[in-house]
Amino acid sequence: MRKVDLRMNEYQKYIEIKKLVETNGNKKRTAIKLNLSVRQINRLIAGYKVHGKEFFVHGNRNRLPVNKLSYELRQQIIELYNTKYFDCNFTFFRELLLEHENINVSLPTIISIMYDENIISPRSHRITKRRIRENLKEKELSAKKKSEKVKIKSKQLSLEFAHPTQPRSKYFGEELQMDGCLHRWFDGIKTTLHAVIDDATGQVIGAYFDKEETLNGYYQITKQFLLNYGIPVKIKTDNRTVFAYKRKKSPSDEDDVLTQYGYACKQLGIELETSSVPEFKARIERVFQTFQNRLPKLFEINGIHSIEEANKYLEKYLNKFNSQFALPINNTKSVFINQLEEEKINLILAVLSNRVINSGHSVQYHNKSYKTIDKNGNTIYYGKGTKCIVIRTLDNKLYATVENELFELEEIPFREEISSNFDEVKEIKIVKRKIPNMLHPWKSKSFNEFVAKQSYRESA
Repeated sequence: MRKVDLRMNEYQKYIEIKKLVETNGNKKRTAIKLNLSVRQINRLIAGYKVHGKEFFVHGNRNRLPVNKLSYELRQQIIELYNTKYFDCNFTFFRELLLEHENINVSLPTIISIMYDENIISPRSHRITKRRIRENLKEKELSAKKKSEKVKIKSKQLSLEFAHPTQPRSKYFGEELQMDGCLHRWFDGIKTTLHAVIDDATGQVIGAYFDKEETLNGYYQITKQFLLNYGIPVKIKTDNRTVFAYKRKKSPSDEDDVLTQYGYACKQLGIELETSSVPEFKARIERVFQTFQNRLPKLFEINGIHSIEEANKYLEKYLNKFNSQFALPINNTKSVFINQLEEEKINLILAVLSNRVINSGHSVQYHNKSYKTIDKNGNTIYYGKGTKCIVIRTLDNKLYATVENELFELEEIPFREEISSNFDEVKEIKIVKRKIPNMLHPWKSKSFNEFVAKQSYRESA
C-alpha cells in the first residue's frame, strides 16, 4: 500500500508541475496544493525542464534497503534457532549468534523473523503467545482477512493475589536474598544451584552447585561473600528447611539446616528472615529464571558435565553476568563490615552436634569412633555419659568441646595398621596439634540455648 501511495505522490507532482510550466500558473497556489514550499516548487520546475517525467521517479525505487537481510541469512538464523539454540530466549540467542556464529543482527530483527515463523520465545508473555495463536487462526480461516487485535481487559486484583514491584534497598550489603534452585542444569541431571544476590545492586555475590539443597551449599556461598565483601546487615531466605526437618523421624541437630545456619548468622551479627512465599525474595527468584535460560546452554557449549566443572565455570561467569545485568557496586554506599580471613570463616561456618562420651571413652560421629587430643598431642579420656559438642568446620576438620575445653578429634581405626608382634614398630613421636582458640559459639550452653529458642522444633 505504501508503494502505491509513493507512486501516486510522484505522479501528482509530475502532473501539477507540468501544468504549472505549460500554463505559467501561480507557484504559491501549486505549493499549497502539494504541501511544499515555493523553493521546492522551483527545484521541481528546474528538474522537469532538464529531465522531464523521469525526474519525479524516486532513485531508490525497486532497490532493496541496504540493511535488509538476505534470504539466505534469514534462513540460516531460523535454522540455527530450531536446531542448536531452540531453548534460548531471543535476547540470549542474539548474544550467542554474535559470539559463536559471527552473525550481528539487532534484537528487533530477530523478534520479527521469529514471529513471522510463528516461533515463540520461552520467556514470552501470555499476551504474546495469545497473539501468535490468534494470527495462526486467522491464517487458517482466510489469508485475506485482517488479523484481529487482541483486546486486554484490565482486571483489578485483590491484595491477596497482587505482587507489586518492590523498591531496591538503598545500600550495598543492606539486604541479601538467598535460595536454592533444583533444575536439570546439565546432562538432564537434577542438581541444585545455591545463589545469593544483593538487593540494592542486583549483584550475584555467591553461587555454588550441589547434588541437592544442603547446608554445605549455603555455607559455600556465604563464605564467598564473607571473603570478598564482608558481613551484610540482613539475609532473606526460604524456610522450607523447617518443614524438611519436621518430616524426619529422628531429627538431629546437624539435620536442622535452618538452626545451623541461623546460629552461624547469630555469631556474625546478621539478621536472618525466612518465608515460604516466593515474592518475599523476588529478586533471587528472577535471577534463577535467567540462569535457567542461560546456564544449561552455556554448559552444553562449553562441554561441562559435572558439578565440579560447573562450579569452576561459575567463578568466571559471575563477573560477566553481573556486568551485563547488575548495577555497578558503589563502595561509598556499602554497609558490609569486617571482611574476615578464610580460617576464621571456616570455623564460624561449622556444623555443631550434641554427643555423649561412650563406654570406650570415645565419641561416635557418622558411624566412626574418635578420641580427643589436646594441643600437646596427648589423648584425654572422659567418663561414660559426659556431654560434648562435635564441631565439623567448613574445611572438614573435626573438633569437640568437653567441659568448655576444645580438643581435636582423631579417628580410631577399626583394626590396627601395624602389629606389635609381627611388624617392625617405629618409635611414635607425639606431635603438638594446632588447635584454634576456643570460640564462644562452640560452648555447649550457648548453642543449646539457641536451639531451645527455635519454636518450630517443638513439634519435631
